[in-house]
Amino acid sequence: MFIRRFMVMILLSFTLVACSPPPPQYVTTKLVTERRHSLYEHLIHLLPPEQQSSADAQAEARWLADTSYKAAAGISRVNDSRFPGWMGNALVNMKAQDRGLCWHYQHDMYRELRRRPLHYFRIGCCVRDQGHRSEHNCVYIARKGTPWPKAWVLDAWRWNGRLRIYNGEKLDRDEWADLPEVERMLAQFYTEGHRWPIEHWYVLRDGGGKYSLFYTVRARRGKQVGRMYKNMYDGALQHPGSLTNY
Repeated sequence: MFIRRFMVMILLSFTLVACSPPPPQYVTTKLVTERRHSLYEHLIHLLPPEQQSSADAQAEARWLADTSYKAAAGISRVNDSRFPGWMGNALVNMKAQDRGLCWHYQHDMYRELRRRPLHYFRIGCCVRDQGHRSEHNCVYIARKGTPWPKAWVLDAWRWNGRLRIYNGEKLDRDEWADLPEVERMLAQFYTEGHRWPIEHWYVLRDGGGKYSLFYTVRARRGKQVGRMYKNMYDGALQHPGSLTNY
């Protein structure tokens, strides 16, 4: 009995640590460094042969691959979500934490991947099971000028900042769909090369418990806007001279 309880405690402790936001050194571990390089290779192979050897295209693909993993971990730390996936959703819906829904991560990942003007790739938004309780939102990286689903999908939500990637062409076409309207909405604000810090949230919970764009009167009547600006102030102190915490 003692051994069983001891093992349960060890397993629970491991689970809680694994669910916590990844620390800054996580993205430089051997495993994640290899995953960053793997994503880089996936992105390069989206390009035609004549572009794959371009130093500029390689630099852009490298930046996207590295930033995808670094940003996912950094966003999780800003969100301070203690549990991944659906458990994180439950805490947000119970108002026990501010951020942690899949579309929060979608918006935040889009914001981070728009920090650099892109010449060879583009950032899009996609969704699985749209309109259902199992709806799941992500961003994707595609070659510029090519449509969904010839892309690599980035999921920072399911493992709480520990990025997962999917080959868009291998996903079920009946379950997954492009979200050009969401991409257009976000692109109007997060223009390429924007200067908003990682602590900025495009959509906030307003005073009535619903979500509104951060600059609207409704959003400014809620408590979340104050938390966002406090996060932005604290972030400026924690990573001075940088817009990000990674």
